[in-house]
Amino acid sequence: MQDAQQVYHCAAIVSYESGQANLMQEVNVVGTANVVNLALEMQVEKLVHVSSIAALGRSGKSKSLDESAKWEQSKFNTQYAISKHRAEMEVWRGVAEGLHAAVVNPSVILGSGYWKEGTGRIFMNGWNNFPFYPRGGTGFVDVRDVAKATIELMEHPIAGERFIINGENLSYHDVMTRIALALGKKTPFIRVNPFIQETAWRAAWLYSKWKGKRPFITKETARQSARTHYYDNTKSITQLGIHYTPIQQTIEETTTQLKIVATKGFEPDVLELI
Repeated sequence: MQDAQQVYHCAAIVSYESGQANLMQEVNVVGTANVVNLALEMQVEKLVHVSSIAALGRSGKSKSLDESAKWEQSKFNTQYAISKHRAEMEVWRGVAEGLHAAVVNPSVILGSGYWKEGTGRIFMNGWNNFPFYPRGGTGFVDVRDVAKATIELMEHPIAGERFIINGENLSYHDVMTRIALALGKKTPFIRVNPFIQETAWRAAWLYSKWKGKRPFITKETARQSARTHYYDNTKSITQLGIHYTPIQQTIEETTTQLKIVATKGFEPDVLELI
């Protein structure tokens, strides 16, 4: 960080496996504390921390959240959410100590990348004619919009604030159906009810232990996808001037790339800047 004037802190472990909680504490929380401390020591001009909508907290009620949302201790918060909340607290601690910093809270990021990890799995599910869809919903955003918003916030004099970066609020069924249609595949048609939900994560856990692989679904992902939390992007539009890419466009461009890389072993790819 020596001689750096602007610092983007984007590193984090994203996991919904209970066994990864300590790792997320070490990387997401302690790692952020180290970045903040060094930024203070080096007197950088500005730090922009990439947080998550998960850091806003979740309760059992379906609702719309904005930047003023207060963290609630709740059984509905995942270990990942807790780690991102604590990481964000380290940034605000730095601000209190004189650090010029701001935070972005992206929603579920869509775009090309590693197809068999993270949100890339949503597109792979469509490719594989995955028949199930969860009954919840959340916010979705184009990966390029997250990058542009983060840069815009860095160049903007605003500090000591956070911004939700969210393109559209949609149900999982809507997004998964759009992806399947764009790929020319079968649309998901089996709604995941509570029985399927609770059976699925248990079966995935047993299968992962048998095969020695990471589970494709966990208790946290199964239960989170059954809930609906939407996110207000007004602040990012009015104060940062962000123009969000329609999610339909994101899906069409990403699925076009997926069709191409399907002939190349699903190698990672990136979307063109717009």
